[in-house]
Amino acid sequence: LSPSYSELQTSSRAGSIREQPAELADAESALDAPQIPDFELLRCIGRGSYGEVWLARNILGTYRAVKIVERKAFRDEEAFEIEFSGLQRFEPVSREHDGFVAILHVSRNRAGGYFYYVMELADNDSNAGWIEPDAYVPKTLSNELARCGRLSIEQSVQLGLSLSQALAALHQRGLVHRDVKPSNIIFVKGHAKLADIGLVAQTGEKNRLGTEGYIPPEGPGKPQADLYSLGMVLYEASTGSDRLDYPNLPADFDAMAERETFLKLNSVILKACDTDVRKRYQTATEISDDLTKLGFGTPIQKPGSNLLRSVTVFSVALVSALTLALAFYWLRSPRTSPAPEKSIAVLPFENISASPEDAYFAEGIQEEILTRLAKISDLRVISRTSTRRYGSKPGNLSEIARQLGVANILEGSVQKVANQVRVNAQLINARTDSHLWAESYDRELTNVFGVESEIAKGIADSLQAKLTSREEQALAAKPTNNPEAYDAYLRGVAFQGRIGQSTYFALKTIGYFKRAVQLDSNFALAWARLSRAQSYLYFQRVDVSGPDAAKDALEHAQKLQPNSPETLLALGYYQYWVQRDYALAKATFHLVNKLSPSSEVAWALSAVNRRDGNWNESLASAEQGLARDPRNGELITTKAWSYSMLRQFPTALQLYNQALDIIPNDPDVMSLLAGIYLAQGNLDEAAKSLSEITAETLFDNAFFVKVTQLRLERNYTEAVRLLQSRLARFHFTSEFIKGATQVYLAFAQRLAGDTTGARATAEQARSTLDPLCKRQPDNSNFAAWLGLSYAVLGEKESALKEAERAIVLLPSAKDRVDGPGLEENLALIQAMFGESSTAIATLRRLLQTPFQSQLYGPMPLTSAFLTLDPLWDSLRTDPAFRELCDEKQL
Repeated sequence: LSPSYSELQTSSRAGSIREQPAELADAESALDAPQIPDFELLRCIGRGSYGEVWLARNILGTYRAVKIVERKAFRDEEAFEIEFSGLQRFEPVSREHDGFVAILHVSRNRAGGYFYYVMELADNDSNAGWIEPDAYVPKTLSNELARCGRLSIEQSVQLGLSLSQALAALHQRGLVHRDVKPSNIIFVKGHAKLADIGLVAQTGEKNRLGTEGYIPPEGPGKPQADLYSLGMVLYEASTGSDRLDYPNLPADFDAMAERETFLKLNSVILKACDTDVRKRYQTATEISDDLTKLGFGTPIQKPGSNLLRSVTVFSVALVSALTLALAFYWLRSPRTSPAPEKSIAVLPFENISASPEDAYFAEGIQEEILTRLAKISDLRVISRTSTRRYGSKPGNLSEIARQLGVANILEGSVQKVANQVRVNAQLINARTDSHLWAESYDRELTNVFGVESEIAKGIADSLQAKLTSREEQALAAKPTNNPEAYDAYLRGVAFQGRIGQSTYFALKTIGYFKRAVQLDSNFALAWARLSRAQSYLYFQRVDVSGPDAAKDALEHAQKLQPNSPETLLALGYYQYWVQRDYALAKATFHLVNKLSPSSEVAWALSAVNRRDGNWNESLASAEQGLARDPRNGELITTKAWSYSMLRQFPTALQLYNQALDIIPNDPDVMSLLAGIYLAQGNLDEAAKSLSEITAETLFDNAFFVKVTQLRLERNYTEAVRLLQSRLARFHFTSEFIKGATQVYLAFAQRLAGDTTGARATAEQARSTLDPLCKRQPDNSNFAAWLGLSYAVLGEKESALKEAERAIVLLPSAKDRVDGPGLEENLALIQAMFGESSTAIATLRRLLQTPFQSQLYGPMPLTSAFLTLDPLWDSLRTDPAFRELCDEKQL
């Protein structure tokens, strides 16, 4: 028997042949524990003939279960490999379906003669909310039945639904379970799950696994055998009897209050456990469907059976029942709460000016209205990020309002002609399609500054929102009296929404805000936004402007409006992006959130917590923002990014696809999606997501993901062509991005066998990056990439020196996202110069670390990258490296 949570310590009723607890003898302590990277094995909590299950604690203090499967327990190497192969095929299922214990990490130790995998931990059987290693006992269905005797009919039906749906997912992958039984059903956060016991391909073999009483006459190995086992589990759960008592009804049947509903469930059990496989359920979906019908009172066809008392039982008319189960279903079903009456989404304002170039003006007006509305604490306001995709005059406002979770929609248009501006706005109740308020504003450009405030005040009055005196003052304030400065400011606002896509947008944003403050040095809002943009550019480490520009702009904003939310937000970003003082930044962002809660602040808190390694807090901040702004693509994306770095790829994929529903075909999101496919080794799907990326794309990250895809495919010819084309035709706004592109090309040429071309390109990269390092010696990014250029040139000492300097400048303890990537960079250089053991040791640790890879960003390092990437070919003959390639993260 190959245990997962099988053979765990369980209670057993006297006189029953229900599984007895495994004897753990004296080897229960950690003294005899194998060495598992980044885990401390605390106590053996289960033992079977194939290995052991250990309670373990990782380096973050989280408790997990670790299963060790030993080669010596198998009759031959083939049987051992079959077991490992089944596990590999099962991993995706375990993460995709909530009915299975999730496998979090897999590896093998060839020298030790075993493979192991890390699983989520079962609930504590004592129902305590904490884990005491010496007293911990996993909560299994065996324990639960020993404690309570039997489950209610409702609980039994829910158990059957969960397990049958899990088996359906398993069987669809061509796998069978082979040992469905109560001790293999554990509870995680109160939810029943199948442990991954004995998973192999469907073969029909009778000599592999199975437990007496749970396997059918024909033996295990086919899906129908799993269904027989499930039927026996449901029999024990619903009757409280032992499986060997089947098909007898419980002794207290006549006194049961749930006789009719029990009989309906019993008809499912009898069909599942028919000894004739032809009369049995053929698929798990059939069982699931029949159990679902039970909940809705739909009669189920009775199987022909004269087993003992069954013939009498089935003469009873089956009537609609399970009322309690229906109530249970209703209570657990998600229900959408009505949107708050004082909630609003501002759709993009239509640009009806003669010149399309004036579209920025309409975007800026919309953003400024949103900014003012967000200052009214009595209103719930959806961000521009969420509304951008809908356009100015969409058709179904009620559907849009439902998607955004608001009761009201503001539509508008802007017309700019010479020195005149007309702004139209109308507030609509989306439920009734009634107009609550409408107004037109005709202004000269010299007097346009108060329009956004007037619109915000009109909306607040219409929705009867209460304004504090502070909020009234904020609405009445004019940002500037200079029309040219305001025009430049609105242009900057329009570009700032795209700042994360490319250095080009960041520099354009900075240019417009600089012009705004040059025209009006008292323009506090422009100073604050300028500081944010410059802090961002410095943080990205792609420019040589240094931190002083961001600090200077911030100080100007602080002198003019020290306590405004905009200035405080700029301060928070300066603390985060420039000073990297994450604790201080979080305190500032929390203060801003109290003054003016918004999805932008939620994003900032999510991002800064991630840098500090507080992954749960990062995800919680994103969730809080999405509760207010459910279709905010940036919040969904940042949440997905965290899950990606945690290697929870199925969840991240789901979120990225959700983001693409909101912002279809967005190149950045498409490249993030492709990154996950690459991390999983799915090159075909990655290529589909990157098919539109060309040498001229403005999106730097998307372009580099495309190059990585080509390298993993070993399509060096196309990679070289694409990189050479970009270097020849693309207008680089950042010398660093140009230098990084040259490094990518040098590696592609080197892999293609063009040593001369690679050296020439690497020399160009060195010439580009070396001056940047001298102008900004504290920039870790510049140092890391300069080190790579030296590596291609064969200059080992210089390459290692720069790579090590980069780590000193930004250690992992300082930045949990980017710091480990610099260690990965050093490992690559070490591998190139034959320092294999040191490189492999680093890679082994990084495979367990959440971070953004330097080579494969924005993804973390995975075994698929190590397996596919030719950059690691020099290590392939090393058994320790091959062991890393065997690891799997899903």
